[in-house]
Amino acid sequence: MIAMRFLAWAFFAGSLALGADAAVAQIISGKFIRIVTSEPGSTNDWSARLIAQDLTRSLGQQTIVENRGSLAVEYAVKAPPDGNTLLYYGNSVWLLPLLREKAPYDPVKDLAPVALTTIAPVVLVAHPSLPVKSVRELIALAKARPGQLNYAAGTIGASTHLAMEMFKSMAGVRLVRVPYKGTGPSVIALLGGEVHMMFSPLGSVSTHIKSGKLRALAIGNEQPSALAPGLPTVAESGVRGYEASSITGIFVPANTPAAIVSRLNQEIVRGLTRTGVREKFFDAGLEVIGGSPEDFAAKMKSEITKWSKVIREAGIREDQ
Repeated sequence: MIAMRFLAWAFFAGSLALGADAAVAQIISGKFIRIVTSEPGSTNDWSARLIAQDLTRSLGQQTIVENRGSLAVEYAVKAPPDGNTLLYYGNSVWLLPLLREKAPYDPVKDLAPVALTTIAPVVLVAHPSLPVKSVRELIALAKARPGQLNYAAGTIGASTHLAMEMFKSMAGVRLVRVPYKGTGPSVIALLGGEVHMMFSPLGSVSTHIKSGKLRALAIGNEQPSALAPGLPTVAESGVRGYEASSITGIFVPANTPAAIVSRLNQEIVRGLTRTGVREKFFDAGLEVIGGSPEDFAAKMKSEITKWSKVIREAGIREDQ
């Protein structure tokens, strides 16, 4: 009887394994893999190409990058769920639906997280003419001069814009937003003294911080970052619980078989931690994260909850 049960179990387990192998085989079916991402020359584009090179080597299957700009997400959610179309994108995947009355997709229902790849720290920087050297001093000055200090921000709902909106709310200060057409113009305006401060991706201002043209006050990460040694977090500088960063990851269309998602996760995370690859991301101002699809899904859920509150309370809409 025991032998019969063992044989039945072995047959069942073998069937499951064959099913999983068949699903994974879809990845290496001879079709090339495409990673769709934002515009050419962007950090997303560079990162996606680095990952594509590694996937080509590890899967033995050509992996290419397609630049589809702001339409990348809409393209990915409509692709067949067969593991041959991946999306490499950041926070805007889940922020866009929070900023629009009607979004063309639902990030939770239409996409399956594969791996959280990198986090780009955002840093609170000020023009040297502003008489503050810490977040506590900035908050004190802003409360003494309500509505008289301003900050540069790019497009509505960009991670740097929302980072400052959350800072204003949690610190209880009034700051005036001065809009620009992106991070680049915002940094130029800050360097020229047109505005007092901004939250910026660390990579966009690191050279200016080192040269003394800008003063770094704190980093938005939950924990101190090796990318900014010695720089305190906003949270430990008087705004308890504050956390803001630019997150990027890999997604596939919803309903992609779990075996494919798992295999892609294994290969991508292995590639991210490969000798030399992590260093390339670090040199570009990006912290490699990795982790499981479940880790990424949980992070995305917490991000949606956090930024929903910020956007709702600040009354932010994309068409402002």
